[in-house]
This record gives sequence, structure tokens and C-alpha cells, in this order.
Amino acid sequence: MSARDVPMSAPARMPTPQPGDPRLARLSLNQRTAANWSLREAVEGCVTAGLGSIGVWRERVAEVGLEVAARMVRDAGLRVSSLCRGGFFTAGDPIGDNVTALDEAAALGCDALVLVPGGLPPGDRDLTGARQRVADAVAALVPHARERGVRLGIEPMHPIFAADRGVISTLAQALDIAERHPPDVVGVVVDTFHVWWEPGVLEQIARAGQRIVSYQICDWITPLPADTLLSRGMVGDGHIDFAALTRAVSAAGYRGDVEVEIFNADVWAAAGSDIVATLTRRYVEFVEPHL
Repeated sequence: MSARDVPMSAPARMPTPQPGDPRLARLSLNQRTAANWSLREAVEGCVTAGLGSIGVWRERVAEVGLEVAARMVRDAGLRVSSLCRGGFFTAGDPIGDNVTALDEAAALGCDALVLVPGGLPPGDRDLTGARQRVADAVAALVPHARERGVRLGIEPMHPIFAADRGVISTLAQALDIAERHPPDVVGVVVDTFHVWWEPGVLEQIARAGQRIVSYQICDWITPLPADTLLSRGMVGDGHIDFAALTRAVSAAGYRGDVEVEIFNADVWAAAGSDIVATLTRRYVEFVEPHL
């Protein structure tokens, strides 16, 4: 039977790239894209598909233990493109857990810790104060990050998540914080889902330059599901201009891995191997030609 794309089950528009295809050299599977896979299954899935890297989530690492996880990835010959996630700076005392996350990233041989800023605590309406707490926490983490050789990547989040997940809503805001620190220690994450709508986003990507810590891709689909967290689509299924964004990221000097990160219940319901096959096809169709 001919290949079909996840999650719509439409016939694939092109053959699935095979291991060794040079177009896959920079493609990374973020673990959440195949959320039902364990770390071992995700590692094996990357190797089988011919991917060179994986974006790892801390929860999956904790399931097997840090030492085992690091050995597992290393023995498979994979790079760790990023560790998800640190951050959540707006409530409590988050520094200790983020220092632990930096330790984990270093042990995994990963130089990029993704920071989700955090939303407004219950009953709190002080958005300006919350944003200042993010800036203060990033500053507090700089010495720890420098010591461990891990870059902090501030991830701006679409404004729909400002209340509960990310009070830093634009790439411009993230850069305003990052630029207070050396570029080899603090940078930004360019996630197409979160920044595609931003006025002047191409200029902000150029501004980011060497501060781009990670480039993450997925599509913006409509209608949005009831749970907006699960509204990320497979590349090519929605409204994002991947050619323009990818050309901008490349022109800014980014040469790292490109992670596919999708939160979508319909995608997660598919077999992991079918998810990976689909994302490789979509990557070489919509993204790789513009790197």
C-alpha cells in the first residue's frame, strides 16, 4: 500500500527519504512529536529513519535515569539538539530546578536548554512584573549556564498562551532579554508556531543572528481544537510560510539542527514510524530546500 501522511491519511506526495539521504542531515525529532514513544523507542526511531539528532524531554530522561539516557543517545550516534524544558520563572523559586536542567543538558552533551517563560500565577494580573521576573531569572542562571557550557534559549510563545505558559510573547521581547547577556550563553528559540504571526518577524530573526539557539518547526492549523496546546499541525497542513522563515533563519547564520515539535492528539494517535515518515517527507518538501 502506498504511504499516507499523518494525521489526515492523504496519499503521500513524495517518496519517504531513506537513511543516508543528505537532505536529512539537520533534521531532528523532538520527542513530543511522537509522544507515545519512550526515549528508547524514539532513539531507535531516529536511527531507523536516518535522522542524526533528537530533541529530548526531561520527563522521558527521568524515566530511565540520566546516566542511562546519556549512554543510550551516545551509543546510537545521535546528537541531542535541545533539552526541553527549563523556565517557568514567574512563580515560586525556579532557579534550583533550572540549575538541575542545566546539569542534565551537559550530561546529555546538549548545548541548548529551551526555556518556557511561564505564565501568570493564579490571581496575578501583573504582566509587566511577570516579564521582569523572567528577565531576572535568566540573569541569575547565566553563571550556571556558562559554567556548564550550555546555552539558554528563551522561547517566546504565541500570545494565546500569555496567561498560563509564556508571558514573553514575541521574538522581539525575548531578544530584549537575551541581549543583556553574551550571545554564547543566552539566545532565543525560533519556533514557527509561536512567531509566524509576529509583525516584523523576519527583521527580528535577522536581529537574532548568532543568538538563535534552536529552530523548531510545526504548522498553525485551523480551526483550533478546544485544547489550544494541541493545535500544532504537521508541516504543510496549515498557514505558515516555512520558506520565508527558514530562509531568514539561514541568512541569520543558523547552522544547527531543525526540530519538528508537534503537540496534536491526532498525530499522537498514529504509529510513531508513520509520524516520522510523514515529517521527513514534509521537511524535505517545505523546509530543507530553503536552509
